Amino acid sequence: MEKQTNNRGQWASNIGFLMAAVGSAVGLGNIWGFPYKMGANGGFAFLVVYMVLVAFAGIAIMLGELALGRKTGLGVIGAYQTLYKKFAWVGWLGFLSGFLILSFYSVLGGYTLRYAFGFIMEIFSEGAGFGGMGSGEFFGAFTSSGGTSMLFHGIFMAITVLIVMGGIESGIEKFTKVAMPALLIMLVVVIIRSLTLEGASTGVAFMFAPNWEAFSEIGFMRVLKTAAGQMFFSLSLGMGCMITYGSYLSKQENLEKNAIIVPVVDSIFALMAGLAVMPAVGAFMSQGVEGISFGAGPGLLFVTLHQVFSVGMGGVIGNLFGFVFYFLVFIAAVTSAISLLEVCTAYFVDKQVSQGKGSGRKKLTVIVGAMIFVVGIPVCLDGLGAGVAGGAMIDSPAVMFGMAEVRMAFDCWLDFYDMIAEGVFMPLGAIMMSILIGWVLGTDVIKEEVEATPNLLMKSYKFWDICFKFIVPIAITFVLIGQIDDFFGLRIF
Repeated sequence: MEKQTNNRGQWASNIGFLMAAVGSAVGLGNIWGFPYKMGANGGFAFLVVYMVLVAFAGIAIMLGELALGRKTGLGVIGAYQTLYKKFAWVGWLGFLSGFLILSFYSVLGGYTLRYAFGFIMEIFSEGAGFGGMGSGEFFGAFTSSGGTSMLFHGIFMAITVLIVMGGIESGIEKFTKVAMPALLIMLVVVIIRSLTLEGASTGVAFMFAPNWEAFSEIGFMRVLKTAAGQMFFSLSLGMGCMITYGSYLSKQENLEKNAIIVPVVDSIFALMAGLAVMPAVGAFMSQGVEGISFGAGPGLLFVTLHQVFSVGMGGVIGNLFGFVFYFLVFIAAVTSAISLLEVCTAYFVDKQVSQGKGSGRKKLTVIVGAMIFVVGIPVCLDGLGAGVAGGAMIDSPAVMFGMAEVRMAFDCWLDFYDMIAEGVFMPLGAIMMSILIGWVLGTDVIKEEVEATPNLLMKSYKFWDICFKFIVPIAITFVLIGQIDDFFGLRIF
């Protein structure tokens, strides 16, 4: 079960790995998902549940995935096949999760690029970027234009492919070492502006003022389910990313420390994203600007914040901050997308290497990227659920599959893919990984891998033992049931 010696590549330094791993975690899940899910799920109450989940489940899953990856030196499918053949199907859950997520993630990444272009064009000529339309009107027109969505989906996917083609050290590591510091600087700039707006304290209070009413108004299980889904998506867990990135780690690196650093830094970025968004939303809500609210849902990023920059701030300053914000979201999206593409590409690279051939990375990356692009096309064409009647080019899966009576999971192709990946495959994969480590192989397998680093002892073995055996499988089983309940309206909770 030990790491295979091959020419797959390796991180040049631990800081390079951390930049890439944090980059994988910090993406749309933080800057888009975290603020809108917090806004729709009670603010502070959601934040508390999220932090507890990260502390008792997220870090443990992160440690397990990094350890399995480094121990085998293989991607997610190869790792499970090597460790325990009966669990090989769990590796496929991670592979397919990454594949499906990137197919719609790339579309959303293309949206952020379009909005960044839009705001920069508005600086030079009013109306050039968004055609003089309001935020809601433009978003509807843009998402219903299948050709335009496909164009930006293609651009985003091409950028992702080019980076991954460069390999681990020369591609992913080199990009994230520049991108992550740049992302941090841009985020700080937006936070400062957001916090200095008149009425920003309304948004800060929404995030941090103790408020437990959400548990009775929304329901504890719904808040738990949403927070857990956000944790998986934000930390890149259950989709093979950390197993794959862990497979490129040397034995010199401290797994236990890295498994704590990545979730902590990711959570800090998530809070920073909240501080970039919520105070600005709160400021213009208190000023009575129409079309702005904390509970705007997925439209928070592309409708509410567009309104914040174009109407709330307005003028050159509004357009400039709009460009900076959407460009930083674009960079964050790319750092996550390259990890998802690497998950899928690594499987085929591993097969090539195991057969004594060259890695064939460049060719394989292009092929896999093209396949993901094709699978993402329905997300571009259905107008996020608008359907043919709403001006889109194809109908939602609910209509196409004759499932119009089923809940909103089938209302658009994005939600359909997300239901399969984030709703089922990712939590199921985490449960099975914890069972494999806690009850099949035994938690000694993690201890041995952590202590494979010279002169290092696993400091919190008993805590991790309890997490893998009891906390993770029990907590995530409730989450999985909650996801299925929510998607299909079974009303279990």
